[in-house]
Amino acid sequence: MLALLDFANDWIKTGGWIALAAIVFAESGLLVGFFLPGDSLLFFAGFLASDAAFEQFGERYMPALPVVAVVCALAAIAGDQVGYIIGKKFGPSLFDRPQSKLFDPKNVAKAERFFAKHGSKTIVLARFVPIVRTFVPTVAGVSNMHYRTFVTFNVIGGVLWGAGVTTLGFFLGEIDAVKNNIEIAAIVIVIVSFGPIAFEFWKHRRQAAAGLSHD
Repeated sequence: MLALLDFANDWIKTGGWIALAAIVFAESGLLVGFFLPGDSLLFFAGFLASDAAFEQFGERYMPALPVVAVVCALAAIAGDQVGYIIGKKFGPSLFDRPQSKLFDPKNVAKAERFFAKHGSKTIVLARFVPIVRTFVPTVAGVSNMHYRTFVTFNVIGGVLWGAGVTTLGFFLGEIDAVKNNIEIAAIVIVIVSFGPIAFEFWKHRRQAAAGLSHD
C-alpha cells in the first residue's frame, strides 16, 4: 500500500490537478480503478494546496483549495456518471465476466449487497467505502435506478467526498504532527475508510455464527 500511495502522490506532484482529476475519475467510474487510493489521494491533494505543503516542499504542486475541491468533486461526479452508463448499456453481461487481474466478480457482489441494503443513499455512502464506490454506480445502472435520483445522490456524494476529504487534508495538514507525518496520516485515512467494510464483515460473521449455534 505504501508503494502505491507513493506512486500516486508522486504522480499528482508531477501532473498536478490534471493527474489528480484523472485518478479520481478512474476510481469513481472505471471498473479497473478500484485499486487506486482515492481517500488518501484526496487528503494529500488538499494538503498540497496548503501553505504548510509549500513550506515543507518549497514548491506549489496544487492550485488554491477551492480549485482543488471543485476539480475533485467534478471528477468524482463525472466518474460515477460513466459508471452508471456502463451498467445501463452493458447490463448483466458485466457480472458474467470471468475473474481477471483487474476484475473480480466478488467486488461487484459486494457492491450489490451494499446497494440492496442502503437503497438510493448508497450512491452517497459508497463514496466513503473503498472498492465499493467503484462498482456501485455500475450496479445502479444495471438495476435501472431512476436517472434523476441517481444524478441527485451522485452530486451530493461527489461534493461531500471530493471536496470534503480535500478540505480535511488542507486544514489538518496545517497541524505540525500531521504535516510532519503526512504519509502516515494518509494511511490512517485509508484504514478509517475501510472501517465500514470491516464492520459489515464482522457483523456478517457474527450473524452466521449465531445462526449455526441455533441450529
